[in-house]
Amino acid sequence: MSTSPILRRALAEFVGTALLLVAVIGSGIAAQRLSPHDTGLALLENAVATGSALVAIILAVGSVSGAHLNPVVSVADAMLGGLGGRELGTYLVAQVGGGALGAVLANLMFSLPAVTISQHGRTTPNLWLGEVIATFGLLLVIFGVARSGRASMAPFAVGAYITGAYWFTSSTSFANPAVTVARTLSDTFAGIAPASVPGFVAAQLVGTGLAVGVVRTLWPDIASVAGAVVVPHHSGEVA
Repeated sequence: MSTSPILRRALAEFVGTALLLVAVIGSGIAAQRLSPHDTGLALLENAVATGSALVAIILAVGSVSGAHLNPVVSVADAMLGGLGGRELGTYLVAQVGGGALGAVLANLMFSLPAVTISQHGRTTPNLWLGEVIATFGLLLVIFGVARSGRASMAPFAVGAYITGAYWFTSSTSFANPAVTVARTLSDTFAGIAPASVPGFVAAQLVGTGLAVGVVRTLWPDIASVAGAVVVPHHSGEVA
């Protein structure tokens, strides 16, 4: 049975983002249980598990959709000449839906209710600045690696950046609106209160705008490789 290219790409983004949230929230729950009295160790466990899983997920689904797994990556890619309007809308829906499913699965996997609304408030300006920096850096890494022609290194570069950014940003580097929204569904180590989401998403969009401007300045011909973000993939015909 033949499936249209855009549906295959949507499925790849949906499944990939779901697995990413399973990794983010699941490792957070495990870390909290394994190291209940050591927040630093719990954060290390959460960061290493998330970064490692992200490398594997990008390698797994990247050949189909590019493994954006993140609305800001897709928006930046569209702004820089990659995704078309219809593709962008499809990616965004798949990412948000996949993220929500991943949060539910992570909760259930650890014998928690399917949805537990997070009470973890994150509303201070220093955290928003952390999200601006986290998002800016992530996009610079992605498009810089694409422009350098070292696409095979992209999964490892992105995984390494996210692992490091858990530690060097005040916000522990969400840098992803779909992840941010999904993390409201788990009142655990990785959660964020719904009231904190608008500030985080706004900061992520600011970081995206800054990154797009810098990327265009550093690499004026970035449009020539924008279609190969995060990794090269067969786009096929949108149907």
